[in-house]
Parts: sequence; C-alpha cells; structure tokens
Amino acid sequence: MASSHSSSPVPQGSSSDVFFKIEVDPSKHIRPVPSLPDVCPKEPTGDSHSLYVAPSLVTDQHRWTVYHSKVNLPAALNDPRLAKRESDFFTKTWGLDFVDTEVMPSFYLPQISKEHFTVYQQEISQREKIHERCKNICPPKDTFERTLLHTHDKSRTDLEQVPKIFMKPDFALDDSLTFNSVLPWSHFNTAGGKGNRDAASSKLLQEKLSHYLDIVEVNIAHQISLRSEAFFHAMTSQHELQDYLKKTSQAVKMLRDKIAQIDKVMCEGSLHILRLALTRNNCVKVYNKLKLMATVHQTQPTVQVLLSTSEFVGALDLIATTQEVLQQELQGIHSFRHLGSQLCELEKLIDKMMIAEFSTYSHSDLNRPLEDDCQVLEEERLVSLVFGLLKQRKLNFLEIYGEKMIITAKNIIKQCVINKVSQTEEIDTDVVVKLADQMRMLNFPQWFDLLKDIFSKFTIFLQRVKATLNIIHSVVLSVLDKNQRTRELEEISQQKNAAKDNSLDTEVAYLIHEGMFISDAFGEGELTPIAVDTTSQRNASPNSEPCSSDSVSEPECTTDSSSSKEHTSSSAIPGGVDIMVSEDMKLTDSELGKLANNIQELLCSASDICHDRAVKFLMSRAKDGFLEKLNSMEFITLSRLMETFILDTEQICGRKSTSLLGALQSQAIKFVNRFHEERKTKLSLLLDNERWKQADVPAEFQDLVDSLSDGKIALPEKKSGATEERKPAEVLIVEGQQYAVVGTVLLLIRIILEYCQCVDNIPSVTTDMLTRLSDLLKYFNSRSCQLVLGAGALQVVGLKTITTKNLALSSRCLQLIVHYIPVIRAHFEARLPPKQYSMLRHFDHITKDYHDHIAEISAKLVAIMDSLFDKLLSKYEVKAPVPSACFRNICKQMTKMHEAIFDLLPEEQTQMLFLRINASYKLHLKKQLSHLNVINDGGPQNGLVTADVAFYTGNLQALKGLKDLDLNMAEIWEQKR
Repeated sequence: MASSHSSSPVPQGSSSDVFFKIEVDPSKHIRPVPSLPDVCPKEPTGDSHSLYVAPSLVTDQHRWTVYHSKVNLPAALNDPRLAKRESDFFTKTWGLDFVDTEVMPSFYLPQISKEHFTVYQQEISQREKIHERCKNICPPKDTFERTLLHTHDKSRTDLEQVPKIFMKPDFALDDSLTFNSVLPWSHFNTAGGKGNRDAASSKLLQEKLSHYLDIVEVNIAHQISLRSEAFFHAMTSQHELQDYLKKTSQAVKMLRDKIAQIDKVMCEGSLHILRLALTRNNCVKVYNKLKLMATVHQTQPTVQVLLSTSEFVGALDLIATTQEVLQQELQGIHSFRHLGSQLCELEKLIDKMMIAEFSTYSHSDLNRPLEDDCQVLEEERLVSLVFGLLKQRKLNFLEIYGEKMIITAKNIIKQCVINKVSQTEEIDTDVVVKLADQMRMLNFPQWFDLLKDIFSKFTIFLQRVKATLNIIHSVVLSVLDKNQRTRELEEISQQKNAAKDNSLDTEVAYLIHEGMFISDAFGEGELTPIAVDTTSQRNASPNSEPCSSDSVSEPECTTDSSSSKEHTSSSAIPGGVDIMVSEDMKLTDSELGKLANNIQELLCSASDICHDRAVKFLMSRAKDGFLEKLNSMEFITLSRLMETFILDTEQICGRKSTSLLGALQSQAIKFVNRFHEERKTKLSLLLDNERWKQADVPAEFQDLVDSLSDGKIALPEKKSGATEERKPAEVLIVEGQQYAVVGTVLLLIRIILEYCQCVDNIPSVTTDMLTRLSDLLKYFNSRSCQLVLGAGALQVVGLKTITTKNLALSSRCLQLIVHYIPVIRAHFEARLPPKQYSMLRHFDHITKDYHDHIAEISAKLVAIMDSLFDKLLSKYEVKAPVPSACFRNICKQMTKMHEAIFDLLPEEQTQMLFLRINASYKLHLKKQLSHLNVINDGGPQNGLVTADVAFYTGNLQALKGLKDLDLNMAEIWEQKR
C-alpha cells in the first residue's frame, strides 16, 4: 500500500525499459482521498472480460464482505480525527461534578520566556531551513509515526488498567479458572440477607468490565484512525492497478511470442544437432558397455582354463580386473549382481589351491633323490606360485616349507641308517627289529662312515634349500624393487602434473541443457586423447575381441597404456627366469622386507634342523657310552668331521648353528675329563715307580725335543728303520743345553705334547685342556716334591736314602719343565680368544711354584753340607799335622758333592751352589775360630789355620769348573776392634 497521497502505487518506467513505457499523470489517474473513511472498498472498474483475461491481484484474492470487518459499530461511528474526547469521558466514571481546575504555578520553578530560547533559535535556524527544504523535497512517509509518538504514552497508560488476563492469547471463558477469575461467584451470592450489597457489587463489576471494553475500543479506534488515510488511499488505487496489470499482461504476452519465434528460428536446430550427437555418443557407450559385459561374462570359463594349466597369477589378475570393472563401470547391472560374490569364492578357492600346490611342490622338491644335480625343481612353477601367494598376502607358505624341511631331515637320517644296516652282514635284522638298536651294533668305522654319509646328504639338502629360497627371495626383492620404482615414478608424475597445472590456464565453456555440460554433447573422438573412455581400456582382457571399424571409431578403441592400472614390469630371476611384476601387489615395503628376513631365517632354521637331527642321532649312539670309550685318534677324527660339517653349514647359511656345536662341546668335555684322568693316572704310576736315577734318552724323544725347538708342537711320526739304528743318549740336548733327566720327565714331555696336539685337533676344548694341563703340571711338581724332598720315595719305591744326586736330578727335571712352560703358554695363547687371556695366569703360578721347588732343592743341598760342616768343624782343633784330619774330611765330602752334581747341573749352577756351600763353610769356621780364640795375629795357631784353609782352597779350586771360583777366605777372621 501507498504510504501518502503523493506516492504513486505503480512504479514509473525509466528510459532503460526494453518492453514498454507508459507516461503516468498523477493528477489524472490518482483520485483524491475522501474526507471520511470508506469502510467497504469499491468494486474494481472495467468490463468483466478484461478482468478475467488480464492478471489481477484483486480477482485472484477473496472478495471483501461485511464479515471481513474487524471494527464494531460504536467504534466506526466515533470520529477518529478528533484531537480530544468530550468531557463525558471523565464524568462517565468520576461523576458529573468533575471540572477542570487551573493548577497554580510552582514557586520553585523559574518563569520561562521566549528570550531564553533566542540563542538556541539562532543556532538552529540554519538547520531548520535545511530541514524544511528536505521536508518539501521528501515528504514524510505517513502520519502514523508522528501520531504514534504523542499517543503512545497515553495508550499505554490506559491499557495498563486492563487486567493481564484479558491480554493472554489463550484467554477462554470456558476454562473454569479463567471464568472464576473474571466473574467471581461472591458477586452472585444472594443468601444471608446480603442481597443489596451483592447486587451493588455485581453492578460495580459490570461497570468495570464496561470500562475495560471502552478502553480497548478507544485504542482500537485510535489505531484505525492512525492508518485510515493509507487504507482509504489503497482502496481507491485498485482501479488504476487493474489497468496497469492489464497492460503488463499484454506486454508479457508479446514478449513471449517474440522469444518463441527466436527459439524456433535460431536455437531449435542447433540444439537438435547437439541432442543427436549426445544420443550417438550414448549409443557408443552402450555398445562398449555391452561388449564389456560380454567380456566379463566370459571371466569364469577363462579362470577355469587358467587354473587347469596352474596359471594362478593370470587367474587372480583376471579376477581382480573383473571385480574392479564390476565395481566401477558395471555397477548396478542386475544380471551381474551375483558375479562379485562368485568371484570372491573363486578367489578363496584359488588361495587353497595355491597353498596345496605349494605344499605338493615343497614335498616333491625336498624328497627327490639327493644325487640329482638339478638345484631347483621346476623353477617357473615355483616363481608362479610365489607370485600368486604374494599377490593374495598368503605369507604362511614359508611355514609350510619349514614343516616339509623337518620331515625331510628325519627321512634322510632314516634312509641312511637303513642303507648302512642293509650293507652290514654282521647285523641280523630279523633278531634286532628296531632300527636304533641295529644302528648301535655298528662299530666305530662303520658308524663313522654312516655319520659322514648323513653329513654329506645334509649338506646337499641345505644347498637345495638355499637354491629354492634364493629364488623365493629374488621374487620378493623384485616385487619390492618394483614398488619402489612405481612410487618414484608417481612422485615424478605428480611433480610434472603440478607444474603443468600451474602453467596451464584454460577456459572451459559449457552450455547448460537438460543438466548436461557441452562437453557431453561432443563425441569422444573430438576430445583430447586423455579423455578416452575407460571401458576401452578393459577390452584388453584375455577373451576380448578386437574393436570393429563399424562400431566404434579408432580413437575410441585405442587403449591408453599410461592410464591403465595393471602395468607390469619384466625382471629376471638369478636362475634365468623372466618374470612379470604386476603393480597390484597388496604388500607394503615393510611387509616385503620382513618376508625377505624371514626367508633368511628359514634358511638358518634349515641348518638348525639338520644340526638338531644330527645331535639326536649322536645321542642315540652315545646311550651305551660308545663315544666315551673312543680313543684319542677316534675322537679327534669324529670331532674334525663334526667341525667340518658345522663350517660347511655356516658357509651355506651364513650363520653358525649351536646345537651340534654344543653336543660336540659336551662330548669334548667328557673326552677331556677321560683324557686327563688317563694321563694323570699314568703319570702317577710313573712317579710311584720312579727311582730317580738318570735315564737314557731314546732317539725319538730327542727328535721330539728338536721339533719343539723348531716351533712345532706336535708328536712326530714314527720312522721305520732309522730310529732303531740310533742308540739312546745319556742326556737330553735342548737348544744346546744338556739335561740329565729321569724317564718320567721324558714321558711327561710327551704327555704335554699330547695335550697341545689335542688342542690343535679340537679347538673347542682349549680352555678345558689348559685347566687340565695346569693341574697335571701342578700334580707333577707336588708329587715329585713329596717323593724327593719329602723322602716319600723311601717308602714308595724302597730307596735307602735320598742322595744329593737324586736331588740334583729332580732339580734338573724341574728346570726342563720350566724351560718349556713359555712355549706351552704361547701355544695356548695363540688359540685362546682375547677375553680368556686371563687363564694364562695359571702358567705364571706354575712357573713360580717350580722355581720355588728348585730353590728348595738347592737349599736342601746347601743344608746337607751345612750340617756336615757343623759336625766336622765343631771338633776342629788348631794343631799339627797340616792339613788336619777335619779339613781332609771336608775336602773329601766336597769332592763327592762335586762328583754327584757336576754331571747333572750346568756349570753356572754348580758354581753358584758351591759358593753358597763355601759361605756356609766360612760361617762355621769363623764360629769355631772365635770359639778357640784364634785370631789373625801371625802366630803359630794363625799359621796352622792358614795352612788348613789353603789346603781347602786348593782342593776346592782343583775341582772341575771351580777353578775361577772366588772363595774370599779372609772373611773367616774376626775384625780387629
């Protein structure tokens, strides 16, 4: 609706209107507003035909009737334009005596005149002029806002007198609570003589409700008066609106006719051509889709054909391609609704077939004759199976191969035992039924040959396992390498595409027609090769037919290999088989790396299996103590065979297995214990029967010592003929020194060399042998000390006494052992690991013990002469004749001592020993001279003593090797005080 008389109800046309332009004269078409409001609107003018043909807002709505009036008659009769109500408005409630009285001015408020507003008027005058000018140019919207400001407060005050219950939107008198609140029953109770008072209260209630009604009516009338002018103006402008709408309808009809002619002449033909091109394109797509459906329909028969030839990888690729096509390009095809589940079941069946096939292949490969030279059985079949299993993520095939390896290892030992037992005539298989018992009846050479045969078969078995696992490992590495290259190519492609997208700025024009882009209206042959239909890429299936020239154009039949998802790469297995690595492998790089490690672990596991079976075979033979009864050469031969097998398996698998090594170590410890006990018992028997006399040295022992001087610690081989012609020597010559020894020491040297040679033959027992050898040397030292120094030989052997010759011979034997201790130490040090060098301290302790023993023997010899000096010199008297009998006895005993030890001990040791004996002699002589009060005064007694000492000195220096001995006899005299 219009807001004022000056506003036009219809928008005026501007010069830019392209449809029509109508000049509107406001003075002609706008009727004046009547002075009184017209409650009922006038009927629209014009003939009925024009009203019904032209669009009309009035005729489209419901016609106004008297029932649409929302104002009652008293409110309509009141003149809403009166500024003030009559005085009866107040006298109606307050009585007739109510008159307006003048309010006296307040004494506290100042008198305000026009002069107080002079300054303000001067300041606001310019603004007022601008406001009036703007007011004339832009008249106010309506009088509603101006009047509302003045009457809002008064209306609000009047309406506050009306109770809130009447203002509720859910006000209804049929509610008992609402009814009791509006009309209390207390006003209608006439019982109890209170009728007059109740009647007055009822009348008062009626007056109050009437008053509320008047307030509401007055406010409603006031609101109507505020909007009356706009309302009557809108009603009077309906006729003009009807005319304008009629002209507008005619203009719209003309415009539509023109648009229809333009569409028919310029657009219909072009759009029809586009529709035909789109239809043709759709037909091509349908044809290709049907061809694709025909190809997919042949998937199952093709898979059956591939499975019949064990082409598992091709069958899986075909199933994967078909499933991808069903999910992407043939999704929703009702006839193929069950094909996806059927292919899934077929894929599971292929998984089971591949596992069964791999199990069969493993059994055939591992159980074929070991004499066959072929390392890998049916390499192409193995590669195909491994690729299929990797494609389906069936990584447990290594466990199947491991189980087959265990069974094959058992069968190898069983077959070898059966063959050996059947070749042995001494074993009656009818009497001895169990195979293990038959095997225990073999002697050592037969059993050793059996063990050697088992080890050789195990070596061939491991080589075959390694060759097979190398093929599997190569397949895994090929897939891993392809994954990495594919990832690198994808990264390079992404970088190129990003650079191309940044540099390429294309404008895509499209036309909306029935929800289709303009690119859909053109054939794919007219687009870029990148937009080739993806269905043509699927026509490369095994049974797809070549594209015909009458069905699809050449660009549509071309398969873009760059966008295909099933690229393959050719690589070669070390065995010479070319393989095709597909890109749809579901394994990650970490899984492939873990699988490659598992393959290496499986090879090591095969070595462990062979070692475990060999240990069980070894332990089954050792139940009756067979291995413990072996002599040294037999055990060394067995040990070398086992160590050779351990090294061969380590070279094949790259890791040393510990089970057989542990069994060998266990048997070696038992062997070492028995070896040591035998040698120690032998040494003990030799010492118990030793008479401690110098023994002749056979030539073989001299050769043995000579080989030690050359740096070889090994028992020399016996020479036939030459050794028998050579006579035994009196002494043992070691590096130019002569050693007079007893027979026990010669055998001890040989026993020591046996220990050292055993270490060379069985390196694993080095530490045990070192401990046992240390114990043997300590035992010889302690036992020889008991027998010689402790005089144990008197009871054990029956010697009458322990002579100085026995003592000197024992010392020289000890010195010979001490001479070879550094050689033995170096031999063990070269064979010990660095972390066990601390065990070499045993040789240091043994050397110290031997030196202490030698020193004790020397001290014993000195003590013998010391007791002799004490006995003889205690009776010495300084008198004639010269030399005295005492000195003659002393020289005699000294000569015997020299004769006993000179041929046994070296000259240096003899001199040192006699120097110590001479020191003891001087000490006793000095003591005796002091007791006799003989001093060096040049008297007769001094001369006699000097003559005796000169006799002693001459005799002592006359002995062989003691000529240059410095005796220093001046020390026998007391120093003058």
